[in-house]
Amino acid sequence: MAAAAVGPYVRSSRELWTILLGRSALRETDQIEAELDRHCERLLAGLSYYKPPSVPSGEKLKADKEVVSPLKDLGLRISKFLSLDEQQSVQILQSYLQEDYRGTQGSIKAVLQDERQSQALQLKIAEYYYEERLYTLRCVLYLLTYFQDERHPYRVEYSKCVDKLEKELVVNYRKQFEELFRTEAPTWETHGNLMTERQVSRWFVQCLKEQALILEIIFLYYAYFEMGPEDLLAFARIFKEQGFGTRQTNRHLIDESMDGLVDRIGYFSTLILVEGMDIDFLHKCALEERVEQHQFANAREVCQEMDKLLLTLGDISHHAPVLLSWALLRHTLNVDESTHVIRRLGSTAIQQNVFQYMTQMLKALGSGGNNCTASTARMCIYGLLSFVLTSFEEETLGDQQHLINVACEVFTAPNLAELFWDTEPTAGIAILLDNNCGMFPQSMAPLLQLLSALISDKSTAKKVYSFLDKMTCYTEPYKHKPHDVLSHEDGTRWKRQTPKLLYPLGSGQANIRMPQGTYGLVMPAGQDSLVRWDFSYSSWTVFTCEIEMLLHVVSTADVLLHCQKVKPIIDLVHKIISTDWSITDYLLPITSRLYMLIQRLSSVLNPPTDVIASCVNTLTVLATRMPAKVWADLQHTGFLPYSVTQVTGIAQSLRAEGMQAGSYGNLLLNIERPQGEYSVTMAFLRLVTTLVKGQLGSTQSRGLLPCVVFVLKELLPTYHKWRYNIYGIREEIGCLIFELIYTILHLNSAEESQGSNSLSLQTLCTKFLANTEAGQAIINIMAVGVDTIDVVMAAQPSSSGSEGSGQTLIQTIKLAFSITNNVIKLKPSSEMVSPLEQALTQHGTHGNNLIAVLAKYIYHRHDPALPRLAIQLLKRLAMVAPMSVYACLGSDAAAIRDAFLNRLQSKTEDMRIKVMILEFLTVAVETQPGLIELFLNLEVKDDAVGSKEFILGEWSCLQVVLEFIDSKQQGKYWCPPLIHRAAIAFLHALWQDRRDSAMTVLRAKDRFWENLTSVLFGELPAPSNITEKSVLETCAFTLKIICLEIYYVVRGSLDQSLKHTLKMFFDKKRYEYWSEYIKSLVTHMMETETEGAATFLEFQMVVSAWRMVLVLATSYVEVMHLGDCSLRLQLLQDVLEGTKVLLLVPSSASCLRMGSMLATLLLILLKQWKSIIIQVSKILDPLDQILESLSQSNQYFMERTKAKIFSAIITTLQIKRLQVSDISQYSQMLLTVCETIHNEAIVLFDQTHHALTTGDAGLSDDKDSMETDCAPRFQHKDQKDGVCVLALHLAKELYEMDESGNHLFLITRKVPFLPAMLSTLELSLRVKQNLHFAEASLHLLLVLSRTQQGAAIVAGAGVLPSICLPLLSVYQLSTNGTTQTLGSSRKSLDSPSWPGVYRLTMSLMERLLKSLRYNFLSEALDFVGVHQERILQCLDAVRKVQSLACLDEVDHTVGFILQLSNFIKEWRFHLPQLLRDVQVNLCYLCQTCTFLLHSPKVLQHYLQVKNGDTIPSAILPQQSKPTQTPTKQQNTEKEEIEQRALLKVQSSLLRILSKTLAAVRHFTPDLSQILLDQSLDLAEYDMLFVLSFTTPAFDSDVAPSFGTLLATVNVVLNMQGEIDKKKEPMSLNVGPLTSSEEAKSLKSLLMFTMENCFYVLISQAVRYLKDPSVHSRDKQRMKQELSSELSTVLSSISRYSRRGTPCSPAAALLLSPQNKSTCSLSKLSPENQEPLIQLVQAFVRQIQR
Repeated sequence: MAAAAVGPYVRSSRELWTILLGRSALRETDQIEAELDRHCERLLAGLSYYKPPSVPSGEKLKADKEVVSPLKDLGLRISKFLSLDEQQSVQILQSYLQEDYRGTQGSIKAVLQDERQSQALQLKIAEYYYEERLYTLRCVLYLLTYFQDERHPYRVEYSKCVDKLEKELVVNYRKQFEELFRTEAPTWETHGNLMTERQVSRWFVQCLKEQALILEIIFLYYAYFEMGPEDLLAFARIFKEQGFGTRQTNRHLIDESMDGLVDRIGYFSTLILVEGMDIDFLHKCALEERVEQHQFANAREVCQEMDKLLLTLGDISHHAPVLLSWALLRHTLNVDESTHVIRRLGSTAIQQNVFQYMTQMLKALGSGGNNCTASTARMCIYGLLSFVLTSFEEETLGDQQHLINVACEVFTAPNLAELFWDTEPTAGIAILLDNNCGMFPQSMAPLLQLLSALISDKSTAKKVYSFLDKMTCYTEPYKHKPHDVLSHEDGTRWKRQTPKLLYPLGSGQANIRMPQGTYGLVMPAGQDSLVRWDFSYSSWTVFTCEIEMLLHVVSTADVLLHCQKVKPIIDLVHKIISTDWSITDYLLPITSRLYMLIQRLSSVLNPPTDVIASCVNTLTVLATRMPAKVWADLQHTGFLPYSVTQVTGIAQSLRAEGMQAGSYGNLLLNIERPQGEYSVTMAFLRLVTTLVKGQLGSTQSRGLLPCVVFVLKELLPTYHKWRYNIYGIREEIGCLIFELIYTILHLNSAEESQGSNSLSLQTLCTKFLANTEAGQAIINIMAVGVDTIDVVMAAQPSSSGSEGSGQTLIQTIKLAFSITNNVIKLKPSSEMVSPLEQALTQHGTHGNNLIAVLAKYIYHRHDPALPRLAIQLLKRLAMVAPMSVYACLGSDAAAIRDAFLNRLQSKTEDMRIKVMILEFLTVAVETQPGLIELFLNLEVKDDAVGSKEFILGEWSCLQVVLEFIDSKQQGKYWCPPLIHRAAIAFLHALWQDRRDSAMTVLRAKDRFWENLTSVLFGELPAPSNITEKSVLETCAFTLKIICLEIYYVVRGSLDQSLKHTLKMFFDKKRYEYWSEYIKSLVTHMMETETEGAATFLEFQMVVSAWRMVLVLATSYVEVMHLGDCSLRLQLLQDVLEGTKVLLLVPSSASCLRMGSMLATLLLILLKQWKSIIIQVSKILDPLDQILESLSQSNQYFMERTKAKIFSAIITTLQIKRLQVSDISQYSQMLLTVCETIHNEAIVLFDQTHHALTTGDAGLSDDKDSMETDCAPRFQHKDQKDGVCVLALHLAKELYEMDESGNHLFLITRKVPFLPAMLSTLELSLRVKQNLHFAEASLHLLLVLSRTQQGAAIVAGAGVLPSICLPLLSVYQLSTNGTTQTLGSSRKSLDSPSWPGVYRLTMSLMERLLKSLRYNFLSEALDFVGVHQERILQCLDAVRKVQSLACLDEVDHTVGFILQLSNFIKEWRFHLPQLLRDVQVNLCYLCQTCTFLLHSPKVLQHYLQVKNGDTIPSAILPQQSKPTQTPTKQQNTEKEEIEQRALLKVQSSLLRILSKTLAAVRHFTPDLSQILLDQSLDLAEYDMLFVLSFTTPAFDSDVAPSFGTLLATVNVVLNMQGEIDKKKEPMSLNVGPLTSSEEAKSLKSLLMFTMENCFYVLISQAVRYLKDPSVHSRDKQRMKQELSSELSTVLSSISRYSRRGTPCSPAAALLLSPQNKSTCSLSKLSPENQEPLIQLVQAFVRQIQR
């Protein structure tokens, strides 16, 4: 974005380099070709692309109006400092500001105005310019490296570009090379004051780097293209003049730090000349005797000039290969001519140690890795070495070991080993091999060294093994001729007379026997002789014997001598088995002895660490295939650290208690650290890493714990402080330690911990790094910082910058990032903040903290993975650490933000970095408010009036995100699906976190909703063909954003664009499309999961988003245009079908989780869309199939899914009243449900019993369990939405459909669910647990008892023993043995509670007694006897508590007494006192109800004062949010609520009163008997009401009287009058009845109450009149009062009779069977009511006499 201020953008050479390497977004072949075509001229020009300053260029810059003046001035200063063209200086400035500037755009002006900062900026730009020049050359070098590599994806494009460069490339670059080494160093006079000595030195280092790179390019060029003789002569003259890099024009500036670059220039100078001589072709021509075809055969003048030139060369070591090559060429082309020249050149080359030099050169070039340049150099030297050995005698070439060393170095090149084995065995390097075979095994090391180098793949490994397996000569030294040998006359040949064992080993050991008659050739060797015996044997046996010999002499002084023999053997074995595993079995005699060798060598006084390291490295290779065996054998050696005690916990491990360092620990402490060489340590780390990767299993992994503890405690915290002899070993050891930790942290935790509860390696590492100083070592590596990396990378002599110590450092830092990320991820969130987390998040000054260091890795450009991993760690820290990233960044925050956004908006940036940046910002939305505000960069609009209006700032990340979601950009290379997905995920985070300002700005953008939702309107590939699954995530996030917008924004305020989009979604049938696609996704997932495929998280995301859409659609039908019932029904059917697909067949866990998700959605839709379902069977049949399938699954995580299916079936059954015949699988479904009840009840019983025995659960401690609901401490399986409870509810629904009750009889014969259920119910009641189960069980029992057959089955199952006594635990007893007074319940009547369980039990007793009558009478009397205190307290409770819960219990209790009052004689016989108490309490209850109904204001006062919290939840208005209303309106609403609550309580009181009078009717004499039967025994009936006519009182001291009954009649009449007047129902029960029907029902109840009241009144009055104990004066007064009162009442009754008053349906339910009236819901005519009026009138007339 800063580049916008300086004109058009020109691609930098570093960016071009990144593109060529395939690290950018440009990865298609046509894109690469276009870039190469566009920059071909720059590549051809090379360094000459950068031109010197010129007057015209300066004038053009000054005239350019697009460049601001301060930047022009800076550009001119840069031009002078760098001696660079003015316009190119501005381009360099532009690129620097775009890519490397570490400040904000606003800070540029301040920097330019400050002289010191401006000078620092110029120096940084100079560094950037130097890098640009190098990257230009690296691009050309890269093209030459891979333009003929068939494996490279861009080979064709590279080849085309090289073809364009071919003709002029070398000419241009040679000219540039000459200019470079001849250029005078800059001075402050010519380049300004900034050109200090330090800058001059920096300029010269750059000059040397460029020279080396140009020569490397030329060398690679001539490796593919032929060099003419004149060109060779020209290069020779140039290199002679330059002294092969040593005679630089500015050589006075060379210091020690530049020696590597000078040597590199010399190496490439030498290689260019050797390559130019084309020795390979010369060798081929010589073999085919056609040397005249070589290009130098006809160039005599050039040859002569070269002779003269080379003869005048000095004694610089770089000359040696050139002299040797030229001598070889002249010797081959001119056999007789120039003999003295050839001899002189050759001897000079040998004297200058040509072979040592070539070895040193190849090692230096290949030190950074096996790169192409080093391989090409090895090929060049291979050709030279082969021809030299073929042409000259080996003895004339100096020490043979130097030849072997260079040969081994040569064979590290790819394919050369295979090429060697295909050549003649008597030519070239094969001569070396043959000569060394003749000295085997006397001189063993050179042969084994050469053979090790000749192994490159499986075929060469087999050839080496076979070669050594079939040796034909055996050479050994002799001082004297032994007696058992016959000698030839001249003494040159010997013959053995007896066989001989060649190794003095014990019996039974491996050995070699030289057979009798073997001939040997005697070769003098100084004072001794060497004899080469001719017989066949296997060298592998020799090797075994040598190792065995070493084991025998390990404690003697010869151990070091034998170690020198054994080490090459072990190295060869290591090379073979690491290349070809199939040979391992043949080498078992050797590899099996390595364990003992390690053990014995580790215990000697001065252990040979190199041999031990070779042994350990070989075992490491073995451990890759058989880790368990290697580990088991190593344990016996004592080499590795071990534990002498059982490792039991993390604390013991952190202290390393009971752990020993083993032999390796002693070696490290006593040998390696003092000497500064660490070969054993490196081998140890590789071995432990390999064992960890081998997934040994729990037992072996526990054995590895001491090894890992040793690494974490002894190596990691201190390795950087050790002494090192070789540069780079410290970094390599650090990298190996980090690789080990990385491997442990990435183990599969499930596999690692299987079968064991002990400490795992992963947990150990996590705890160690989080809580010890080992974590600080990780932090120190991460804190290296991007600047240090840049310095290390710049100091490397390697041309590509991809090898060497810098790359090792980068790899170590990347591992540290990954390790820290995993430690934080694996650390339990419940633990305290660890020292590691504290160190990571502590704030420093001026940005000196780790967070700022991590963020600044965004400036790193060498390896794209490094900034990506740094951002990933930042993301992890932002998620879990309690700190502000914004505060940690300090003053650098804005600059770092700009760097992030620059990389985010770059069209060539690596896609993975962009995705990681967006993911980091997505996390920051929720966890880092300050940081996200910085990135959002919202600015207040200038002309905003009133409320703030925001606009996007210049540096807002939203601008980039909007570009990413632009529908026109989709499919282009800079916006692949992964980036689109990350951008949408970021927007989703904004919506989810409710960032209103950002959302407001986004909504205001043109086409925002269109761009956002474009992905939803496209056609996705079929699930089986989908390749880019991120598209599914994009769709999921988009759907969620739309849902969040609809949910949070007021319906009328939705953007018009979004409304249009939703309309389009409906019009284009996208609901149908996505519903069908979701179904196909589910089907595909099911199919692939059964094949063992991985889980599909993307599929789950889409399904979850679609679920959100449909759930939202249930509440926002109009907004989402889902008013079409057929469409909603189709969506519901698709969800049901998807659920069926996933759950019908047992499958993987992921499929079952998805099925559970869809089951939840199905349940919601069924509840919300009941009205659209017409054919219930289409829903029930699939649900039944699913239930059947789930019932056969015993998986634990299926419980929730099964519960959801139960709920769905219950909901479906409640949609429409069904008959048994409507459900085809009714019997099977009922059987399945009952089996579930049976199994779940048993499990619940066991869990509850186990909890009691173990003391995990205690009894609830309710203050008053009658009005409070105390949840048990442990609910076990007892949950409101659990399988057990829902199965009970479903069974209730199913049995309600069975009106005959026959299915219950059949089911109980198959499944004994009732005994199991009742046993669990008994235990639950006794311990007062499992509330939901108890309530659901009683509901089911109530339904089962509604028929006589069902009631008999329930009673026969033992319902009373299961309930009666345990029910005592439901309510508590006070200390004096009486139950506590009922209080007011704070819960709704519908909420589960223990008082509700008691009420249900009462209802069950009532129903069973009503259905079974005398068959259940004994049980009913037992029940009422057990709970008589509670019953009596309940009847008396209405005076104290008028809560709905209390009244409901009274209602149920009176209902039960009403049924029991039918059996008054049996009751009086068994419980006479209780009967008297009940009669008294019922009369008092009648008086209380009458009083409260007669005085509504008193009742309202009681409700407000005593029970103000009992307003039912059903009465409260349903409002999602409180609205601001005037005070008057609030008062009105409050009054309405209180009035409705009052009416609710009055309705309950009226029901209680009606049942109470109906029960009292059974306790008073029957009218017909007392009036007609003169022999009636009056003693059987007590006087229930006293002879008084006062109004009823609320005080218990006032006994119920005739005035109470008369007041009851008056209350009823008044209530009837109110109904007629208001024409509205008093009861507020919400039901299907209309207002008129409710009024009729209420009138019937009132009439029923009045009838019973008259009945009791007359009966009690006649009882008084006939009672002889009553005084006549009292009787007379009663007659007068009754006559007066009843006359008044009769007139009112007659009025209501003429209007027509319906009788209550309750009459048929409440009256006893013999007294049931035949009234109906229709109005009663006056004629129908005349008997009642006539009866009262007759009674009045009678008493008036």
